[in-house]
Amino acid sequence: MNSKTATLVLSSPKERVFSYLSKIENLPQWANEFCRELKVVGGKHKVVTPMGEMFFEIIPDERTGVIDMFTGPTEDAMGIFPVRVVDLPGGSSVTLFTMFQSTDTNDEQFDAQFQSLLKELENIKRDVS
Repeated sequence: MNSKTATLVLSSPKERVFSYLSKIENLPQWANEFCRELKVVGGKHKVVTPMGEMFFEIIPDERTGVIDMFTGPTEDAMGIFPVRVVDLPGGSSVTLFTMFQSTDTNDEQFDAQFQSLLKELENIKRDVS
C-alpha cells in the first residue's frame, strides 16, 4: 500500500488549526477539490466528491492533536486519512496529512488526489493564518 504525507507549517497556534480542521462543517471550505458538497443523510455525513457520494466522519483527539478522517462508499468500507497538528515554538504549528492508496485506486489517480490535497493546503493557510 502506497502512502504520501503532506506537511503544512502555519503561523497559527495548534489549538486554532485543530479546532478548524476537526469541525466537519469546515470541510467544504478547505477541501474544495474533494468535497463539492457536505450533507447529512439518515443522521450520517456524506460528501459529494468527483468520485461520487461518500460517507465521511471525523474523530478528533485534542490531547494528541490527531484528527482521524474516514471516507468511503459505505460505512463498513471507509478508509482512514489521518491528520496530526503539532505545536511549534513561537505559537506556530505544523500539520501532517497522510493519504493511503486504496486497492481500487491506480497510481495515476492517487497522484492526482495528492496534488489536489496540496492545492487544498493553501485554503487552510488562507483560513487559519
